[in-house]
Amino acid sequence: MPKGSSSNSGSGSSSGSGASSGGYTVTSSGTNSQGNHYCSRDYGSGASNSNAYHYSNSNGSYYYSNSNGSTYYNDGAGNSRYNSGK
Repeated sequence: MPKGSSSNSGSGSSSGSGASSGGYTVTSSGTNSQGNHYCSRDYGSGASNSNAYHYSNSNGSYYYSNSNGSTYYNDGAGNSRYNSGK
């Protein structure tokens, strides 16, 4: 996780429903008491990154770690970083 990322500890809702859609299974998702949301997905052993996830914070920043190994971060103020993972 990049510097400044938010943990999702504290009270809030979360789910480990295992819902499947579009080639992945949602393994965990929720929103903590600070309004920060996260979602973790399992894409299986064939993916470059089988345990992809994203989070979005109440300050507008968000981060994606994608199944193809790429990452994307936006600080919520118009600055972003993309890494292809290659």
